[in-house]
Amino acid sequence: MSASAHVEAFLEMMAAERGASRHTLDAYFRDLDDFAGFALSRGQAAETADTETLRDFLSDMADRGLAPRTAARRLSALRQFFHFLMADGRRADDPTHGLDSPRLGRPLPKYLGEAAIDKLLTAAKAEEGDKGRRTEAIVELLYATGMRVSELCGLPVASFARGQSTLVVRGKGNKERMIPLGLPALRAVEAWMAVRQPKTSRWLFPAAGGVKPISRGVVATLLKKLAAEAGVPPSTLSPHVLRHSFASHLLAGGADLRSVQQMLGHADIATTEIYTHVQEERLTALVKSSHPLAGKKG
Repeated sequence: MSASAHVEAFLEMMAAERGASRHTLDAYFRDLDDFAGFALSRGQAAETADTETLRDFLSDMADRGLAPRTAARRLSALRQFFHFLMADGRRADDPTHGLDSPRLGRPLPKYLGEAAIDKLLTAAKAEEGDKGRRTEAIVELLYATGMRVSELCGLPVASFARGQSTLVVRGKGNKERMIPLGLPALRAVEAWMAVRQPKTSRWLFPAAGGVKPISRGVVATLLKKLAAEAGVPPSTLSPHVLRHSFASHLLAGGADLRSVQQMLGHADIATTEIYTHVQEERLTALVKSSHPLAGKKG
């Protein structure tokens, strides 16, 4: 459908006054063109459509199976279009006023199963040399503590004392939290400290030269390499995936939500609750595949 004069004027304004790129303008055109076709089927032009037509358009997008994020983007384009028409004196009211944006929901965190984690740890232990001990210590710490990669990179060597069973981590907002350490993680760190260079660096995982700590990019790269060696798809592994795996496996093992919140360093328990949805999906799938009545029709 060719753009109406009103849509063309809107796109020209977006380009001239707001510096919108060609990619952005094309996206606005597609969104407005989709609505224009729907409005036409109701006997209206896009620029004269009423609130009821817009509400029906939102329902139509849901019926067509469009993702909530796509529907929200199209509603945003329409809001800007009608605001332009009002500012330009081409329309007296805003038909999008009072319309709620589609709920986007929160994406469920990606995590690895315990079998995949075992493969990673086995592969890390099999790596030889100083870099192998570093990789093993990094994987053990990320999975054993659930710390953020930025927190791992910023760990001072002084945060560890031989044989200690807890680790103090400085997280967001410069807040400290204490995380218990298991024996495998402790042994991996001790093995790394025995070969760590340069010894004079204040960082547990120093970059070359020892003045700065290892970067997050280096950690992400070595995890991708480890995944390939372990037979785990590299695209499924990142430092944050190990953090998600830590939380998901703890909850699956019976840990209480408040304890997991404290170990992850979440200020709001609502942030931690997303992991309960992961477990709900897992349990639902388990019931559907294993319950004797799941496959029977009433």
